Amino acid sequence: MPLQMELSRIIINEINDQQVIYLREVDGERMFPILIGIFEATSIDRRVKDISTPRPLTHDLLVNLVETMGGEFQDVVISELREHTYYAYLRVRQEGELLEIDARPSDAIAIAVTCDLPIYVNEEVLNDVMSE
Repeated sequence: MPLQMELSRIIINEINDQQVIYLREVDGERMFPILIGIFEATSIDRRVKDISTPRPLTHDLLVNLVETMGGEFQDVVISELREHTYYAYLRVRQEGELLEIDARPSDAIAIAVTCDLPIYVNEEVLNDVMSE
C-alpha cells in the first residue's frame, strides 16, 4: 500500500554534483533522502519558491505536452528501490484510462511540485530505506 509523502527539504550544494531532497511521510515520522542532479534540484527549488521563468523549462514542457494531448496528471509513485536506485512513475489519466509513465524520481517530483500532485512511496521502498 503506497504511503503519501511530502517534499520536506531541498539541499543544493553547488560544489557537488549530487543534490539531496528529503521526502517525509504525511501521516507519520519517517523521512528519507534521494540524491538528484543539480538541474532537477534547481527546478524543484524554483517551483517551491514560486520563481517564474521567462520561458518554459523541461518539466514545464512535459506538463504542457501531456495537458495539450488531453491528459491529466494524477499523482507520483516511487515504486521501487533496486541496487541503491529509486524507480518511479507518473500516473496520468487520459480518455478514462490511467497510464503509468516510467520516470526518474527527481523528474516525477519536479512535476508533482509543478502541478501540486500527491507523492506516494510504496511501503516496501520505505521499509528498505529504513533498514539500510
